[in-house]
Amino acid sequence: MQWLRDGLGIIKHAAETGPLADKSDSMQSVYLVPAFVGMGAPYWNPRVRGALFGLTRNTGPAELAHATLESVCYQTFDLWAAMRTDWPEANAANTVLRVDGGMTASDWTMQRLADLLNAPVDRPTIQETTALGAAYLAGLDAGVYPEPAKFADNWRLEHRFRPAMSEATRARKLAGWARAVKGVLASDEGE
Repeated sequence: MQWLRDGLGIIKHAAETGPLADKSDSMQSVYLVPAFVGMGAPYWNPRVRGALFGLTRNTGPAELAHATLESVCYQTFDLWAAMRTDWPEANAANTVLRVDGGMTASDWTMQRLADLLNAPVDRPTIQETTALGAAYLAGLDAGVYPEPAKFADNWRLEHRFRPAMSEATRARKLAGWARAVKGVLASDEGE
C-alpha cells in the first residue's frame, strides 16, 4: 500500500484500495510480485526484485490496486501451502485462518484471501491482536494477567469471510501467480 501511496501517488490512504480494486477490469489479469527488497518465505531469495505481469494499454490505477491487494493474498497462500505440507491431511479440511493487523480492515482483501485459500478467514473484533498478545505477555510476566487459556477466552469474532470463488477461477489465478513468481525468480538466475 505504501508503494501505491508514496511511490505512485495513486491513493492517499490505504482504505481507498479496496473500493479502487472493485472498479478494476475483470478481463485483465495483472500480477504484482512485490519483491521490492527480495522475496522471503518460502522462496528466500534476497536478490530478486519486484515485477508487474500482464499489463495492457488499459491497465490503470484500479488494476494496480487490485494486483497489489491480491499479491498479499498470494503471498499468504504460498506460506499457507508450505505449512500445509507439515499438517496431517485430516486437519486440512477444518482450516480457518485467523488474521490481524491493519490490512484486515479491508473487506476486499479478506474476501480474496478466503477465496484463494478456499478456507474461511476470521477477523477479530480487536484487529491488532499481535500487539495485544505482546502486551499480554508483559502483563503475564508481571503477574497482572491470567494464565494463557483464560486470556484466550477474550478473542471474539467480528466477521468470517467464506470462500465464494469458483474452483476454475481460483486455479487460473493461482497458476498466473505461480508463473509470475517463476518469472521473477528466473530473472535472478540470468545475472
